[in-house]
Amino acid sequence: MEIINEKKPEVKIVGTLNGHTGCIYAVDRGLYANTIFTGGSDDFIAQWNLDTLQGEKFATSFAAHLYAICHIPEKKLLLAGTTDGNIHIIDTDQKKEIRILKYHRGPVFDIKYCLETNCFYTAGGDGNFAVCSLDSLSLIKVITLCGEKLRSIDFNYHASEIAIAMGSCDIFILDLFTLQLKYGFIAHRLSANIVRYTPGGKFLLSGGRDAHLNIWETGNYSLVKSIAAHNWAIYDIAFSPDGALFATASRDKTVKIWDTKTFGLIKRISKEHLTGHTHSVNKLLWSAFNDYLISVGDDKEVIIRQLIYE
Repeated sequence: MEIINEKKPEVKIVGTLNGHTGCIYAVDRGLYANTIFTGGSDDFIAQWNLDTLQGEKFATSFAAHLYAICHIPEKKLLLAGTTDGNIHIIDTDQKKEIRILKYHRGPVFDIKYCLETNCFYTAGGDGNFAVCSLDSLSLIKVITLCGEKLRSIDFNYHASEIAIAMGSCDIFILDLFTLQLKYGFIAHRLSANIVRYTPGGKFLLSGGRDAHLNIWETGNYSLVKSIAAHNWAIYDIAFSPDGALFATASRDKTVKIWDTKTFGLIKRISKEHLTGHTHSVNKLLWSAFNDYLISVGDDKEVIIRQLIYE
């Protein structure tokens, strides 16, 4: 049973961005602090201005649906992972595609980068985890981790670890530099969909198709708490810029706000309450720009919210 924390901010709807004609599966930071990128089943990436709530002149189309977007501002690159297994690399200065990497045999579900290793990493529907150079933009290594989809990647820089959520219900923890397996454990009764380390790296949060939010202590990855957080699969977790709060997104059409210290529920956002999504919520971005919480979903909408404390 959910226990709602006494700390109850008001949720203000800043705006809803409409322009996509298909489900939206991906969102990331844009070229500037006040912009974001979104992409999905209509096969293109759009950039939005959070000040004007209008689209910017940066639209890139593809031959397949997008599941993952990774903006790398330090390298002036934008990476897009598509359902045909391709990684499209876009030069953000030139605003054009400069390379396509083809090494996955299934959809690309996540892309993350690490400046410490000077690499980017991809999680594929073929069960493969791949490492590529940020300098040469070429493949370094592919590791087959399981026979199911790989869904999510996150880094714990405090312990030099990579967490990977898998459709086999497992989470694997690899060494960031050697890529050796350090821990492997069954994390959910159904597919493990999302992994996120808390700021400071003390805990790993995971969300699964079983609708549970699980909290793991990173010292030995023992289970600290398991919360029946949603009614359907959890697809994403995002921390507020100050790390005090985090949000979860679910196929049950809701976004929930939680306290990072207590893991207590603070707010439930739904269509019936606080103008939520009408369909599955697929991805979140908690922007440092005005502390905007941005959610995207199957209803083709980008919803921007702000938490207000009286």
